[in-house]
Amino acid sequence: MVLTSSTQRLALGTIAPDFALADTNGKTVKRDDFAGKPLLVAFICNHCPFVKHIRAGLAHFGRDYGSKGLAIVAINSNDVATHPADGPEKMRDEARDAGYTFPYLFDETQDVAKAYGAACTPDFFLFDSAHMLVYRGRFDAARPEQPTPVTGSDLRAAADAVLGKKPVAVAQHGSLGCNIKWKPGNEPVWFAPAAKR
Repeated sequence: MVLTSSTQRLALGTIAPDFALADTNGKTVKRDDFAGKPLLVAFICNHCPFVKHIRAGLAHFGRDYGSKGLAIVAINSNDVATHPADGPEKMRDEARDAGYTFPYLFDETQDVAKAYGAACTPDFFLFDSAHMLVYRGRFDAARPEQPTPVTGSDLRAAADAVLGKKPVAVAQHGSLGCNIKWKPGNEPVWFAPAAKR
């Protein structure tokens, strides 16, 4: 595992980069399917211990905020040649087992991850109803093998602000997790893993 911080390269106020990706049932899901709705784009995968650590909390978040009108998609951009546990069939199993109520999409080319400046799993990008970026960073301060409970407090506070049409707090903490598993030769020029573990 390579411990990696989110880049937060996508500037606040940026319009959500476009995407059109297949979900676990083979249906194409597009950014513009959610026009006029606030949108959360979460980069996750199946095998990462940081994602596994917040898995139940993320599923709970999806149920809570999906019912409040927040559109949510999760995207897996990992190279499945080197990490077959993250392949589309396994994604279907993971979405079911985790209880995800939102689409789980496969970014085979990794172009969407690059457009968002996503570097790690998990990495979260929250957009308002005009699809302008208002938050990018962590779910909360919880980490594997640490006593801090998984609450989703950072992302919940940002989502509450968006849904209440209020400003999101300026102080935003980057996420931390496993690096996105880039295909050989496809690594973005800005990719710089923090440390090997």
